[in-house]
Amino acid sequence: MKEKRLYLDTFRVDEPALDRLIEEGRREGGDYCDLFFEDTTWTDLLLRDGQVASGGFHVDHGVGIRVLQGEKTGYAYSERTELPLMLEAAKAASAISMSSAIRRPFRKAGLKTVRNEAPEMLSGFRIFPERMSFPDRYPFRADWRTEEARKFVPLLERLERLITAKDPRIVKVIVRMSSQVSDILQYNSFREMTFDTRPLASLAVSVIFSQGNVTENKSVSRSFRTGPEMLTEELLLEIAEDAVRGIDERFAAKRPEGGEMPVVMGSGASGILLHEAMGHAFEADFNRKGQSIFSDRVGQKVCDARISIVDDGTLPSNRGAVNYDDEGVPGQKTYMVREGVLRSYLHDRISARFYGVSPTGNGRRESFRYPPLPRMRATYMESGDADPAEIIASVKRGIYVDEFSNGQVQIGEGDFTFFVKSGSLIENGRLTRPVKDINIIGNGPRALADIAAVGNDLKIDEGAWTCGKGQSCPVSCGIPTVLVDHLIVGGE
Repeated sequence: MKEKRLYLDTFRVDEPALDRLIEEGRREGGDYCDLFFEDTTWTDLLLRDGQVASGGFHVDHGVGIRVLQGEKTGYAYSERTELPLMLEAAKAASAISMSSAIRRPFRKAGLKTVRNEAPEMLSGFRIFPERMSFPDRYPFRADWRTEEARKFVPLLERLERLITAKDPRIVKVIVRMSSQVSDILQYNSFREMTFDTRPLASLAVSVIFSQGNVTENKSVSRSFRTGPEMLTEELLLEIAEDAVRGIDERFAAKRPEGGEMPVVMGSGASGILLHEAMGHAFEADFNRKGQSIFSDRVGQKVCDARISIVDDGTLPSNRGAVNYDDEGVPGQKTYMVREGVLRSYLHDRISARFYGVSPTGNGRRESFRYPPLPRMRATYMESGDADPAEIIASVKRGIYVDEFSNGQVQIGEGDFTFFVKSGSLIENGRLTRPVKDINIIGNGPRALADIAAVGNDLKIDEGAWTCGKGQSCPVSCGIPTVLVDHLIVGGE
């Protein structure tokens, strides 16, 4: 991580200029003001049919200025960081915050503490040291910004050849590599300053197979917060193997008979159901507005004591990791559910003020053009003590699922529907016939209550997951093998 002076120089500001922007933002009586500076460099390469189909390089630079006045938020941004232009943005944010503001002062002190494993990391309102008191969660040896994109073309070509050689039914392979590095500087009216450099890269493939009149497609990706050192031969071989794994079963798969039945979710990517069907319902803005099925349920039992659900910003090099969130609050490990009891929502500064607790490091945004919202990072269920093979063996008739596609969730009611891309029928404790093109239908709170077994095989999926909530954020998810006793399977 660079020194503070280099971050200030990147945005052509000094501390007196930062203070002046804060003063301008609060000139009309704002309770609180913060600045989010961002300088991001993107590169992108796309290989189709063995040829470079597209490539791109883009730099985004600017500052977002937020002013809180009671219950009202004013937000404005500038794509240039010359002081006069930033002052105009600060004036605009201040003016927006003044319109029909409901008074509720944004105080620095007097906050309760959320129960958590690392309470010393909770306070989003203290003055942070200029150096992190914890290890950098995404150190990198080489910087994507100093590498020419064409250097990686032979690597993408090799990955395509590795995949094509694995199955004669392959008719098309698309390989995409994208990377970005963001320099972030944050400052607020408590004179808290944080700075961070965030790498993020992904390598993804889409493969189309044809057998007779039937086509199938498979997509695989890996994403990490690291530098070009991620592009190892081992990673290429792993992606190539995953790209063809299970394709015979895909061609042989049929839609099963539908109905209510036990569903076993495989470890890893099944965590997307946890993220969508339950994770969003724990985000504090939905609960503050009474829109979540879990509103006003902190401290209540919501599932079996064997179940703990975590949102974690501390996993090294993970796609969802944060040193600091986008409000300057340190990333942390937050237990939403611990031993069956709802312990905490996921908070940004605004929701933390409302509930009288400390922020959990979940204030995130797509870029400086957007205000922060409570958002997930890496969401997963902790391992239990059940053997995955024994979980399957305990099911007389049901479905095993391990790869999901599109889904829909109603936050207020908790109802969800997910499309399953691949799975297997379970008959008399054994995986028998492959299945596909089915929907899993259920209700988040009821599904939590119906979890009958939690495996000892937690896996954090390494795919390039992106969460949308009016704006996009990189996230991660994971889950051990889990048995849900009652879900509706939409089949024949």
